Amino acid sequence: MASAEADDQLEPHQYFANRCAAMQRQQLQSEAGKGVSPWPHKFQTTHTLPEYVAAFSGLADGARDDATTVSIAGRAMRKAGQGKLIFYDLHGGGAKVQIMSDPRSYEEGSDAWEVINDQLRRGDVVGVVGKPGKSKRGELSIFPTKLQLLSPCLHMLPKGQGSMVLKDPDTRFRKRYLDLMVNEGGAQVFEVRSKLVRGVRKYLDDRGFLEVETPMMNMVAGGATAKPFVTHFNELGINVFMRVAPELYLKQCVVGGLDRVYEIGRQFRNEGMDLTHNPEFTTCEFYMAYADYHDLMDMTEEMISGLVKEVHGTYKVKYKPMHGDELEIDFSPPWPRIPMLDGLVEKLGAIGVDAKWLSAKGALALPDAIDKLKAAHKAANIEFCAPPHTVARLVDNLVGELLEDNCVNPAFITEHPAEMSPLAKYHRDKPGLTERFELFVAGKELCNAYTELNNPFVQRERFAEQSKDVEAGDDEAMNKDEDFCVALEHGLAPTGGWGCGIDRLTMFLTNKNSIREVLLFPAMKPEASPPPPPPPDPGAPHMQSRSPASVAAFENTDTQCGATERPAAFSTASNFSGANLSSPSPHWSRTSAASATACSSLFWSAKDQALGASSSAIFVSP
Repeated sequence: MASAEADDQLEPHQYFANRCAAMQRQQLQSEAGKGVSPWPHKFQTTHTLPEYVAAFSGLADGARDDATTVSIAGRAMRKAGQGKLIFYDLHGGGAKVQIMSDPRSYEEGSDAWEVINDQLRRGDVVGVVGKPGKSKRGELSIFPTKLQLLSPCLHMLPKGQGSMVLKDPDTRFRKRYLDLMVNEGGAQVFEVRSKLVRGVRKYLDDRGFLEVETPMMNMVAGGATAKPFVTHFNELGINVFMRVAPELYLKQCVVGGLDRVYEIGRQFRNEGMDLTHNPEFTTCEFYMAYADYHDLMDMTEEMISGLVKEVHGTYKVKYKPMHGDELEIDFSPPWPRIPMLDGLVEKLGAIGVDAKWLSAKGALALPDAIDKLKAAHKAANIEFCAPPHTVARLVDNLVGELLEDNCVNPAFITEHPAEMSPLAKYHRDKPGLTERFELFVAGKELCNAYTELNNPFVQRERFAEQSKDVEAGDDEAMNKDEDFCVALEHGLAPTGGWGCGIDRLTMFLTNKNSIREVLLFPAMKPEASPPPPPPPDPGAPHMQSRSPASVAAFENTDTQCGATERPAAFSTASNFSGANLSSPSPHWSRTSAASATACSSLFWSAKDQALGASSSAIFVSP
């Protein structure tokens, strides 16, 4: 334990250098037949940690089953000593088991016990062979007869225990492995996410839907009003679009006779990043022949409320938005259904703005519709959306301010204007509107669905209107997809289509107000180059001098780290003596410094061992 305690006093970069040197030395010894590699190929386990917990939790406090030998493995996240008894907390698969290690139980003897326990550090992946039991306080444990290092953690981990050991969001998102490793319960969000995906898949599979896969690179960016990413297809010499939605392909499946299809997958939209938007995200879309938007609203209530009940055991969940008080969201069905334009007329009227003109047939197709919508913005003191000020964008802006933000519990906003819904079927009773709905929860869109437009002539007209918006500068408007129109000419059965954002659903059911919390690896801005490690102060941990033999060996092995990356200060034996690996030459670039420092640390330790050097270039505690 002495060396482990000494290492805890080092700076992180010093700890890293020490651990690299020690592990490389051990690896070389194993290759020479004098030890065991710190990176073995295999460790045979009899139980996963969750299986071990399930199998032996029934043991009595203080009991030990000496008749049973088991082998388990995991990451050691705590190390503490008490005389000749050393404790580790072994984590894996969402479970924890305590290791109670003492020399009397260790089959290879007390010397080997001292060696392995001196070698292990917090964060190491460890294999344990031993006897199951419980401590006197009732904590499930294993009493090892053998310990083996399976993969060392070379870096010093943040200290502490609990759910917020690593607090900095930027570090947590960039190094999600570290977040999952040190923050207890960090994996639960992703377990809930996986459970939701399985639940959606089961709901659809049970109703005869077929899961399919459609292209992610498209010739036309269709299926949704969104700005696409563009990439290049080298073989064909053309630019193609990363898909913004799988809709058009899925409807072609229905044309071909696959009456019930769905796809769970990634979409890509080259838009902003904020609390609820990530450039790549996961959706589920399904298409159901002989259904309309009324059927889909009923299915949405049944599916989503069922998932909430399965995850939480109740229809009511707590959700804390970024701003404001914590909300209690009640997913109990049925949910209110609010016609969009009627809702706007009501909300505007409540603040003294007369908008009854919106209720007239074909109101949004009138030549002065844009002027009237702008007047409604001004009268209601609502800021305009970003240009261009098309009918669709202005209506969407009013809806966002007056209707969406007021939907705390689930609510359907229905009957969108045709100008906002180029792929939705026109309303059977209300000209100018479509049979579409969006589900909003806590002011955020969760689902979007409609009776699908299956008239190829009207579909071409809708695409033409969208093209006008594109020409006006709306880079989120939809371009015409002639192949899709030709498919419609072959006959698309009356069909209902539905889409749901898996990320947002996970946010609501895990009480996370940022989409980055529910994505393992969210999009991040490029990280600035880190500064070089600080030079040590006088009297601080230092580097010991190298032996002449080691220096000579280094001179003949430029290829180990790359001649272009070796600092000038290390180029000759005369100026290397007493050099400090943590303080590279000021003429050395930051990137090269970081690379060569790490490489040099590993290389020197290896060469010194191979040459039988009497000293190792490692940091030592003062």
